[in-house]
Amino acid sequence: MATAQAAPTASTSLLPAKSWQHFVAGGLGGMCGAIVTSPFDVVKTRLQSSLFREKRSAMAMAGANGAGAYAPPRPNLFYNFVETGHILRDIYREESPRALFKGLGPTLVGVIPARSINFFTYGNGKQIIANNLNHGQENAWVHLAAAAVAGIVTGTATNPIWVVKTRLQLESNSSTRAATGTKALSGSWATIRLIMKEDGIRGFYKGLSASYLGVTEGAIQWVLYERLKRLTAGTEGKGGIQEWAGMLASAGTAKCVASLITYPHEVIRTRLRQPHVNGVVKYTGLIQTLRLVIAEEGARRLYGGLSAHLMRVVPNAAVMYSIYEGILRWDSSK
Repeated sequence: MATAQAAPTASTSLLPAKSWQHFVAGGLGGMCGAIVTSPFDVVKTRLQSSLFREKRSAMAMAGANGAGAYAPPRPNLFYNFVETGHILRDIYREESPRALFKGLGPTLVGVIPARSINFFTYGNGKQIIANNLNHGQENAWVHLAAAAVAGIVTGTATNPIWVVKTRLQLESNSSTRAATGTKALSGSWATIRLIMKEDGIRGFYKGLSASYLGVTEGAIQWVLYERLKRLTAGTEGKGGIQEWAGMLASAGTAKCVASLITYPHEVIRTRLRQPHVNGVVKYTGLIQTLRLVIAEEGARRLYGGLSAHLMRVVPNAAVMYSIYEGILRWDSSK
């Protein structure tokens, strides 16, 4: 970080000076990134879900009979990006432009505290770990430990919000609800009440095991970002396009690599958070979901929605980390 190192004082406070900076900067960065990339988040969630996949298959069959214009998905990675564009178009036409931002409310309610908690825990955690366990020196292991702690704390605190968001994003039109036996959800509060009725408090922690598995993504991302930031450190202080390009490239590359390595946990988490189908819970646990997806749909399905995910998270990370770093540097320069 480009924050100035505080001089030693007699204070007994565990947290470094101006620790609140990480909380505010992370929250603002997360909010801006989420708003910009919300439509891709909707597409990603639907592509990860078996309910939406079944709907697409049914429409493909109807199209083959002359009743629609849907074609079966092609097993081609590059076509997945084209398919993402088709789904965005279909949502816009069939459900209204507003549907492209379904779940944005819970997303913002989740992203702002999640990013604030994550950046706060990581930004201060790496200093605490370095000062107490590594003679004040930061290295890859310090970054890894801080990122792991930040991921666990963030996942535990915000999991209920992501469950509500996932339910809302899987809510489509009335024909889909009729086919799956799910109820119409008028908003976040209606979704919360339904989850409480069906599963109780435990329902808000569905997918938490997959979220903990996803801690590896955050750890890889932070370690790689710190490394790339050092490699582009020569651009710091130069201002203008060169400095910001280095920052954007570091954030985007770190997120892209981390996502490619750990993506299957995203699919498993979405399946675990799906609504009941005719009162039946299909996915009940981490290992059970992994085995069932591979047995029924093949290992390739563990990467369902990857194109939409990358189209969302890479620019999201670039926006988020740039705002985060910008706020820290601005405050330290005052």
